[in-house]
Amino acid sequence: MIENLDDTKVFKYFEEISRIPRGSGNNREISSYLVKFAKEHNLRYMQDSCENVIIWKDATEGYKNKPAVILQGHMDMVCEKEVHSKHDFLKEPLQLQVEGDFIFAKDTTLGGDDGIAIAYALAILDDEALEHPPLEIVITTDEETGMDGAIGLDAKVLKGSYMINIDSEEEGILLTSCAGGMSVNGQFHGMTKEKQGTFLEISLSGLQGGHSGTEIHKNRENATLLLSRVLSALVEENICFSFSSIEGGQKDNVIPREARAIIFAEESKKAKKSLEEMANVITKEVKEREPNITIKINERESKHEIFNHDFTRTLMGFFAQTPNGVQKMSQEISGLVESSLNLGICKTIDQGVHLSYSLRSSKQSYKEYMRYQICSLVKTMGGVFSQKGEYPAWEYRADSKLRNIMIDVYKKQYGQFPKIEAIHAGLECGILAGKKEDLDIVSIGPDIFDIHTPKERMSITSVKRVYKYLIQVLKEL
Repeated sequence: MIENLDDTKVFKYFEEISRIPRGSGNNREISSYLVKFAKEHNLRYMQDSCENVIIWKDATEGYKNKPAVILQGHMDMVCEKEVHSKHDFLKEPLQLQVEGDFIFAKDTTLGGDDGIAIAYALAILDDEALEHPPLEIVITTDEETGMDGAIGLDAKVLKGSYMINIDSEEEGILLTSCAGGMSVNGQFHGMTKEKQGTFLEISLSGLQGGHSGTEIHKNRENATLLLSRVLSALVEENICFSFSSIEGGQKDNVIPREARAIIFAEESKKAKKSLEEMANVITKEVKEREPNITIKINERESKHEIFNHDFTRTLMGFFAQTPNGVQKMSQEISGLVESSLNLGICKTIDQGVHLSYSLRSSKQSYKEYMRYQICSLVKTMGGVFSQKGEYPAWEYRADSKLRNIMIDVYKKQYGQFPKIEAIHAGLECGILAGKKEDLDIVSIGPDIFDIHTPKERMSITSVKRVYKYLIQVLKEL
C-alpha cells in the first residue's frame, strides 16, 4: 500500500514489518525476519539469546579505513488500541492508512516508534549504490518495557566508534542526552468474598493519554487517578463501599486513557447519585485539556467477588497520596522535565491489586528518591514493593565529532542549524554508552506524533527528508 511513496525502499520495509505482530515480549517473528533478511542479502549477522539482531555490512570503496558506524533502534512497539477495536496484536497485521502527509494505523498504534529505525536500516543495507563506512545495524528487543534487549546485549562484538540512534520523534532535533529510569511495582493483597446484589460499574474513557516521557509535561490526566477522584466522593460522604475490581492502563510508560471499576455499596442509589455529581464536577474541571472525556456509571444486578472494607479504604488512601506526573523541572535546561513518574498500570489479579509505575530522571539521586517515595508509601499501606528494568541516563558529551559532522550536514541540507537538545524520555543510548567506552552518540528521527496512542501518525515528507539526511551523514563520516 505505501511502498511506492518514494523511490527508496524505506516505505516498502516499513509496510513489511507492519505485517508482523511485534509488541513488547513478542519478538520472535520480527527477530527471525531480520535474520532472514541478512541471509538473503549475504550479510553477516548475529541473533542472541535476547533475540537482539546485529547485521554487519562492509564499507564501500574509499571508506574501508573509516571508523565503523552503528545504526541502532528497537524492534518492539507499544500496542494500544481504541476501546471499540477488536485488533489482536498477537496475530494480526497493522492496518496501515495514508491520509495527506501522514501514515497511521486504523484504530491502533502505528509502531513508527521504532519501526522507522528498522525500515531505514534495511533500506540502507539493501542499497548497493550508497557510499558508507563499515556499518553495524543493532536492533534490540523490549525497549518499551525496560530495555531488556539493550541490557542483555554483548557489545564486545561491536567495533563502531559512532552510533546513530534512530528512536527520536522530531525532525530538526539532534538529541544528545536523555533521562534514566526504572519500573517500580506495588502489590496489595486482600481477602475477598462472593456477593450477590446491586453493583455499580464506573468507566472513564476518552482521555488523550500519551508517552510518559515525551508528553508527561502536557498536563494530561491519568485515567486511573481521575477515576479514584470520582470514587473519593463516596469516601467524603461516608458511603461504605467495596471494590470488586479496578483496572486502568496497560503499559507503565503510557499515560492511561481509560479506567474502570466495579464496586458494591449497600446504599447503591445514594452512591450512584454521589458518583454522578462528582463525575459532572470533574468533567467540567478538565474539559479544557481533555475535551473527549466520558464518565459513565451503570447499575446492575450481579454476583462478584468483593474485597473487604479495610482493603478498599487502604487502596483509596494510596491513590489519594501517590505522587504522579512531573516532579521537578531541570535547572540546567529551560523547559526540560528533570524528574517524573507515571502510574501506568492498575489491574486486579490474584486476590489483589497490582500497580506499576515508570520513573524517569536525569538525576540518579532523585530517581532513587522517587523510588523510595513509592516504596515507603506501598509498605506503609501494607503492600509489597518491587522494581525492575533500571537503566542509566545518557550524559551529554562536550567533545562530539559525530555531532559536529551531523550539524554541518544538516546546515547544508536544511539551510539552518538543528536544535541540540536533551529528552526526558528514556533511550537505549545510556545503556550502550555504558557498555562501550568512548562511544560517540546522537539520536535522530522523523516527525511522529501522539506515539503510544491509537492517534499515532508519521509524516511521509519528514521520513523522506530524514532518510536523505541520514545517508548523507554516513557519506561524510
